[in-house]
Amino acid sequence: MDIGERLLDLRKSKNLSQEEVAYKLSVSRQTISKWETNQSSPDFDKILPLCDLYGVSTDYLLIGNMKNDKESDITKQDIRELRAKGIGISVLMYILSVAWITIAIPFLDMDPILASSIFLVICGIATYKIVYTCIRYKIKKEVKENKNNKVAKQINEIISLIVVITYFIVSFTTGSWHITWILFIVCGLCEAVVKLVFMLKEDNNEK
Repeated sequence: MDIGERLLDLRKSKNLSQEEVAYKLSVSRQTISKWETNQSSPDFDKILPLCDLYGVSTDYLLIGNMKNDKESDITKQDIRELRAKGIGISVLMYILSVAWITIAIPFLDMDPILASSIFLVICGIATYKIVYTCIRYKIKKEVKENKNNKVAKQINEIISLIVVITYFIVSFTTGSWHITWILFIVCGLCEAVVKLVFMLKEDNNEK
């Protein structure tokens, strides 16, 4: 890819017209067109303004073999957004599975085995989605664990402890062992929500 093609791709990636680029660089639209079609090359004093406008390094603009930090940041942000969406969908599916098992048997008079099977299928899909998302869109972890991650971990530990204690108390007092196990699904749901909230909070702090 030559410099003209790179300039064309960069302009399109920023959703800019030739007129807009020409205005920002104080040149004519025909000059931008000539650059992008390799009829001429940008003057030396226009190289840095082009790099600033498109958010690339001079090495990438002139040679095309190096991406700058801004592109890396955009990629990292995109990955975080995809992770947030994936985890959010998984959380929604867990909520739907709990709602389903809650109404399927007592209100819809559905066969318990069939209702439980559908419930497990929904949970399985949600689990697959969250595992796939975390593996597919994995972000390299920093050596030091930040404060938000520590707080989220402590909150999830407290939630797990409360759920376990509640499970045994309710199960022993009511004898409803066949129903109270749903508390562990709720626990997983709450922990996923906590992780999502702190992840979004971290993204907002970095902006």
